[in-house]
Amino acid sequence: MTLSPLIHGYHALTWALQPLAPRLLTRRLAAGKEDPARWTEKLGQPTAARPDGPLLWLHAASVGEALSTFELLRRLMEQRPGLSILLTTGTRTSAELVAARAPAGVIHQFAPLDTPVAVTAFLTHWRPDLVLWTESELWPRQLTRLRRAGVPVILINARLSRRSFAKWSWAPLAARAVLRCFKRVMAQDDDTARHIARLGISRRSIEVTGSLKEGAAPLPHDDLERKRLAAVFGGRPLWCAASTHAGEEEIVARAHATARRGLPGLTLILAPRHPERGDALAAMLRADGFVVAQRGKGEVPDRETEVYLADTLGEMGLWYRLAPVSFIGGSLVEVGGHNPFEPATLGSAILHGPHVANFADGYARLGAAGAALCVETADALADRLAHALRPSTAAEMAAAAWDVSSDGAATTDRVLDVILTELEARLT
Repeated sequence: MTLSPLIHGYHALTWALQPLAPRLLTRRLAAGKEDPARWTEKLGQPTAARPDGPLLWLHAASVGEALSTFELLRRLMEQRPGLSILLTTGTRTSAELVAARAPAGVIHQFAPLDTPVAVTAFLTHWRPDLVLWTESELWPRQLTRLRRAGVPVILINARLSRRSFAKWSWAPLAARAVLRCFKRVMAQDDDTARHIARLGISRRSIEVTGSLKEGAAPLPHDDLERKRLAAVFGGRPLWCAASTHAGEEEIVARAHATARRGLPGLTLILAPRHPERGDALAAMLRADGFVVAQRGKGEVPDRETEVYLADTLGEMGLWYRLAPVSFIGGSLVEVGGHNPFEPATLGSAILHGPHVANFADGYARLGAAGAALCVETADALADRLAHALRPSTAAEMAAAAWDVSSDGAATTDRVLDVILTELEARLT
């Protein structure tokens, strides 16, 4: 295969910087950003044995990407019980969630750094028969090595935003060299398919399947805890602000204060995207005059609580089940929004801001169905919140959200069919 000068330069740079990799990781280890028992996995040093027989490697960079694949992996293991599955991610948080939620039998490792020694050691040990890559984190050395070795790689749940496409367009030869490492591309939406085709990939190898996040299994929860908290809140009107980012909580707080004037007892469950911001958010909310219970500190809400600060990980399934209306963060600031199908599958009506490029098609379909409402200001959020909290409105929006999210099962079905067909061809 022919590589562009930029990819050759990238390979040379990663070779030259390779001696610095252990030092970088030990610094991250000292800062608590790496797992003390497993950080060497990123250098290609495995902490698990490769099972005998065929092995599928799936790489999912983020927590959301990993979660979106669990239903697919569960069904794949049912259909091919002799298949071993290796799942790689990049962060400690993702590793913790994989350990808690991934289907039994899935092997988790941290993805190797894209350096020569790490990639060689990783591929020599694991020897994958088929590789699945999710969304848009592409590592040139790993992908080119797999292509040279003749290992088929499929890009599933592919997403390429307009901004990312513009960046790739500055280096079309490099983009083409990397993307041509994929035997097939299964895109989330038409825009992604067009962008990838314009970068030089044959349209025949691209298929629009939709987002796996639509077909993911409902988020788990502790039902005893749900019942306990439901009793604590005692029928008060509830809403959730989920996955919020800096700059959004102030807007949410103002909207909550406004909405409470017309809805006595209204309680906000605030679940920030990054729980480590919990202490700062609690201080801000208390300075604004709210009565706050902070879950991360073990504080228990009572009848006086106005904001329950859910600064924990892995409990979104609980909050979406408790709240009939959820505002999805990352959408009032230019983050691009977060997955709307997690609340949709659990019967929570959806509010969001205008910045939803990461899930544009999903939000558009939910909006067209009457399942989601867009807001841009604190006053608009308060107004739409009061509207959505009416029992009849919340029920209608939740039913519409369920109808749209149910369509996502077809995406999982199609991706599963492609994987099974490729495995059959590869292993026979």
